[in-house]
Amino acid sequence: MILSVENGCFSYKHEKDRTLLQNINFKAQPGDLIAILGPNGAGKTTLLRCIMGFLHWKSGCSCIDGKDIRSIPYKQLWQSLAYVPQAKHMTASYTAEQMVLLGRSSHLKMFSPPAPEDMDKVNEIMARLHISKLAKKKCTEISGGELQMVLMARALASEPKILILDEPESNLDFRNQLLVLETMSELAAKGMTCIFNTHYPAHALQRSNKAFLLSEKGDYVFGDVNNVVTEHNVESAFGVKAVIGEIETQGNILQDVIPLRVSNLHTEGKTMIHGSCGAEQRLAVISIIAGNYYMADKINRLLHEFGQYVVGRMGMPYRDCGVHVINVTLDAPFNVVQSLASRLNILPDVSVKTTYAPETANTMKEVTSL
Repeated sequence: MILSVENGCFSYKHEKDRTLLQNINFKAQPGDLIAILGPNGAGKTTLLRCIMGFLHWKSGCSCIDGKDIRSIPYKQLWQSLAYVPQAKHMTASYTAEQMVLLGRSSHLKMFSPPAPEDMDKVNEIMARLHISKLAKKKCTEISGGELQMVLMARALASEPKILILDEPESNLDFRNQLLVLETMSELAAKGMTCIFNTHYPAHALQRSNKAFLLSEKGDYVFGDVNNVVTEHNVESAFGVKAVIGEIETQGNILQDVIPLRVSNLHTEGKTMIHGSCGAEQRLAVISIIAGNYYMADKINRLLHEFGQYVVGRMGMPYRDCGVHVINVTLDAPFNVVQSLASRLNILPDVSVKTTYAPETANTMKEVTSL
């Protein structure tokens, strides 16, 4: 199932002189985890609402498998699509369990009560998100962070193919932020399309394979996350001078975005750009340890996608530990190596590290080719 936006334009009636969203085009494939970023007021939530049809595009359209969502019957649409809004104060006195059960409504016939399997699904999802203890509590009596998790569970209860989340990490502590991020990663790895708004560029770099970055000026960049979330684009969109660095853990190398100071670049008319730095050719080895054989299959498919750059590959299962070990040698532009490493790194239960050959290796290659 493919979600796309084609030439989407939107403006609010009270802002006749400003087109908030201009000529928006992007496509979300099954398994994509897409982060939408931008400063306050750039139109991130508005974009989500237009995508889902809550707001009508001034021109253009949102489509599922090429079909305008406005022409898709309501129940059919919401069997495929689920939405997690920002947690607001609740006035309806549903219990958390009842709220999650509402997510099953698109699967029920009119006036039909929930079946035992519906309750099983509710209990399964609440346990997965560690909120079973909230089951009998009223949504008016739980914290904003707890409510956010309940709304996430309600969306998952509908078993959608496309999940859209508006700032799902808002109001959450570190643990619950990780639960939400890990859940999105697991769902994407299983083929679900996940799109989420976030105020955390580091979450985009560490979790998503694609990013959509909006600026207050109305321009945007969409594409591979490493080409979109760059130091230049962060400064241009947010007006913040930042550095993108790496943190090495025992299992992975994670990217982080560290803000340094306020900048005026976004007020000087400088537009965002697709990443062009790092185009120099590099020889690199990516070492991968997959925690299960299902992930090894996904890794193989991903390596096939980058096959034109692969010059060597060795893999073997280590059955005593239940893991699969793969070493891949690439001769590719630096940003291509980064892109592959990033897409491998967001897979659940996978450890990834990249080693680059000395730059003299590239010099020697150029000399021997003369």
